[in-house]
Amino acid sequence: MSNTDIIAAIATPPGRGGIGVVRISGPNLQSLAQAILGYIPEQRYARLSKFHAENGLIIDQGIALYFPAPHSYTGEDVLELQGHGGQAIMNLLLSRCLTAGARLAQPGEFTLRAFLNNKLDLAQAESVADVIDASTSEAARCAMRSLQGEFSAAVHALVQAVTDLRMLVEATLDFPEEETNFLRHGDVHSKLNTIRAQLECVLTSARQGSLLREGLCVVLVGQPNVGKSSLMNRLAGEEVAIVTEIPGTTRDAVRQAINLEGVPLYLIDTAGLRETSDTVEKIGIARTRAAIEKADLALLLIDSCVGAAPEDWAILSSFPAGLPVIQVFNKIDLLNEAPQIRAAEGGSAIHLSAKTGVGIELLRQKLQEIIGWQPQPQPVGEGLFMARHRHLQALAEAKGCLEKADEATSDEGQWELLAEELRLAQLALSAITGEFSADALLGEIFSRFCIGK
Repeated sequence: MSNTDIIAAIATPPGRGGIGVVRISGPNLQSLAQAILGYIPEQRYARLSKFHAENGLIIDQGIALYFPAPHSYTGEDVLELQGHGGQAIMNLLLSRCLTAGARLAQPGEFTLRAFLNNKLDLAQAESVADVIDASTSEAARCAMRSLQGEFSAAVHALVQAVTDLRMLVEATLDFPEEETNFLRHGDVHSKLNTIRAQLECVLTSARQGSLLREGLCVVLVGQPNVGKSSLMNRLAGEEVAIVTEIPGTTRDAVRQAINLEGVPLYLIDTAGLRETSDTVEKIGIARTRAAIEKADLALLLIDSCVGAAPEDWAILSSFPAGLPVIQVFNKIDLLNEAPQIRAAEGGSAIHLSAKTGVGIELLRQKLQEIIGWQPQPQPVGEGLFMARHRHLQALAEAKGCLEKADEATSDEGQWELLAEELRLAQLALSAITGEFSADALLGEIFSRFCIGK
């Protein structure tokens, strides 16, 4: 991507709306503004303007806003044309910008330029997309904290602490003959423990924030007519799946997003697993198997009136290795049983009634426990960072390096290894904010943005 030319894109969602925005960024936008507006706009002043076509006809009338470099989102000259939100009007206005000297922006290119011009670091740039994509209010608050730089500040503090310790270790190695040691053995161990504790706090907050961002996929599995659809409706709080007493009613996977204490869970109600000659039902069962392979957690539903049958154990044994499973014994209302949670083969078992809702809270609590969600202060999301998989990988890599560094503190003869592990930890942490990032990584990150960002 070149950042020396002028780029333009529609910055509002497609479709009808009261307002639509075309955003332009690049060097020296005065001539482009003169061509479209007929004048050079004042800085940061909203003015009602006519947007002119190449032949002088009026395309639309709206608000023009001009932000000169470096005081803009991208750090370049930015011109925003706010017109009526019809798709045809927006396309005409964008086409006019292109004929006036701009080119169509690539996905994420506005934010990439903000990063390259030091308006945002890489973690903040990624949180722009997270704010837009947030599926719960808690996730939005968490993403905004990262956008405001709180995650970056925590990472920078870690980098600085590692850098300071590394500097002292390398100074001690470079000047071993000096009468005054730059670093005593007890000092390095104490400083390293402080850094490791600080990193662990950041990693814990990042993992929780990652749950808010990613959510989890929960698949409901079991034989026909055990109450999967009823449980789906109960957890969703609405009738999203058809419920009948006829086995095999659910033929295709039904998906529904729910909010569990701010964490987005994606429930998948599946076709009952059984031997069948019905062609359509066979397709549904095949899709059930595919959904299980992609799931983060499985709820195996069992009819309490019948108990766990060999078919249920066969379903349980067919799950992928390592897939967390909760056995849900449904229909306890027909037996007048009390809800309970107990240990079971491969995990936990919960006895409940999807029809009456008795025991549902036990299930919700167990779901939180399994996914690793910790109770949060109000409002939910305070103190958490919106972290991505690569952030968690980098933090985990740095944690491993610091553990190896700690092992090397036991013998001053291994301090060269200590210095190397500190260097690797510094590189891993710096990659989060983009201080050390390959161009390929940047391209992959920003290509996932929407065009107008």
